[in-house]
Amino acid sequence: MSPAPVGEKWWKNSIIYQIYPASFKDSNNDGIGDIPGIISSLDYITSLGVDVIWISPMYDSPQYDMGYDVSDYESVYPPYGTVQDMEVLIDECHRRGLRIILDLVVNHTSHEHKWFKESRSSKASPKRDWYIWKPAKYDANGNRKPPNNWRSIFGGSAWEWDEGSEEYYLHLFCKEQPDLNWENQETRRAIYDSAMEFWLQKGVDGFRVDTVNMYSKHPEYPDAPVIDPKSETQMSPALFCNGPRIHEYLSEMNEVLAKYDAMTVGELPNTHTVDGILRYVSAAQNQLNMVFQFDIVDLGQGKDYKFLTTLPGWTLPELKTAVKGTQVIMKGTDGWSTVFTENHDQGRSVSRFGSEKTPELRVTSAKMLAMMQGTLSGTQFIYQGQEIGMVNAPESWTIDEYKDVDSTNYYQMVQKISNNDPLELETAMKSLQRFARDHARLPMQWSSETHGGFSSSEKTWMRVHDNYPEINVKVQEKDDSSVLSFWKQVIQLRKEYADLFVFGDFEILDEANEKVFTYIKRGQKQSALIVLNFSDDTLKFKQPAGVQDAKVLLRNVEGDLNELQPFEGRVLLF
Repeated sequence: MSPAPVGEKWWKNSIIYQIYPASFKDSNNDGIGDIPGIISSLDYITSLGVDVIWISPMYDSPQYDMGYDVSDYESVYPPYGTVQDMEVLIDECHRRGLRIILDLVVNHTSHEHKWFKESRSSKASPKRDWYIWKPAKYDANGNRKPPNNWRSIFGGSAWEWDEGSEEYYLHLFCKEQPDLNWENQETRRAIYDSAMEFWLQKGVDGFRVDTVNMYSKHPEYPDAPVIDPKSETQMSPALFCNGPRIHEYLSEMNEVLAKYDAMTVGELPNTHTVDGILRYVSAAQNQLNMVFQFDIVDLGQGKDYKFLTTLPGWTLPELKTAVKGTQVIMKGTDGWSTVFTENHDQGRSVSRFGSEKTPELRVTSAKMLAMMQGTLSGTQFIYQGQEIGMVNAPESWTIDEYKDVDSTNYYQMVQKISNNDPLELETAMKSLQRFARDHARLPMQWSSETHGGFSSSEKTWMRVHDNYPEINVKVQEKDDSSVLSFWKQVIQLRKEYADLFVFGDFEILDEANEKVFTYIKRGQKQSALIVLNFSDDTLKFKQPAGVQDAKVLLRNVEGDLNELQPFEGRVLLF
């Protein structure tokens, strides 16, 4: 047994369980998950062996982007409950030894936030400068044009014309999500008070910080280089991510967090160099404790539009490179990293990196992915339903079942551009079936009762997956060979051998191998060999040179040790 090194921060050795409120558990049978539903499930969450829960946005919101458009940081979206319910949840977590972190969404607000309503009321409004407003440009024919050619992350221009005050405002996401102006000190102060201190004073233990590198934009707001000549708008992340004042803002934000010893994990897209990432997570910088890098979960997605790609779109060597990118952050540095293969914005990992060819392969590959995630260094994040091996929506589902703005915008764009060409629409659906954010948002599957035990309502806000009678918590809790039982084993092993799996050094042994991922984790006194067969072939297994007297710590199939079964994983201690 090798516990965590003495004196390490609590969040390094924590396992964090992400909850998406709308889809977790419905307590009042209105078809939408809620906070009392989460409270009623805390004993289940504790039984997994996790240490922290992360609640996706539960703030009041018109829900154009599932709560990432906040209209009031200090109140709760009524279908989810009340501030008082949140206070009960915080207390009930702490009573069980669980910590709780919230989503901090402060790059933008909802267009219904009182700050924005005041800002757009007139150019003379005291809060005009709290958001990013620019005058129109005009072409040679006098046609009005946006201030620049930036494309919104959800497609179309990142600028929206406001008829009332006759200027454009910036929205990197939906037009209902205007970007806050972090250049304004008064705005920053209001953000810290309303979005952070209000909840820190109630006892939350930290934040997952949404789009953490977008607060500082290029001060000149120049046009982005033209990569897509057919489009008026262009991808421009280099101009709105990692801007000149971003580290100043995060240092200032950290002064607030430090008063409460609160942890932070930042969402860090479009930052691919070790030096770039370390500027955020180096302990000496006092900015963020860790970040999410997206190299693993972005595999297979298109460069321009994530859905515009050929499937499956990734190879195992590319996955290894992405994993290495997360592990190298911690080697010989004072930085820290995260381990995750699922969240609310991604398709399910079994559907993307495992196999659904047969029920047996689905179960085996879910366990293999749990082994990979459980043996990589950094803070571990598990997304609700991942622990029972939930999968993407069936291929038979039509676009009507997809609710997410990102999915519907893409499908409508393809309809428009292709004049409803059936082949183009079929290709679009195949891509959505792999990458849509909707898959993670299908309701949690608790039992084989109606709607998977998520709700007794006649209709749920999203349809429950058709496979809920086979894949659910209740069935798996009674089965020692289930994905759920295996995840509990992985979590226990990770804690028991924290020196190896949380803090150990990572070394890939077979970077070019197209079917098997083999790596070593080295601790202070012992090492582990992890072997993962990412194919449905039965392969010969030869122990690498230098690995002697190896003892099997964990394996997801039984049988001959000289062969690797399809999607077999094994952890060997030596």
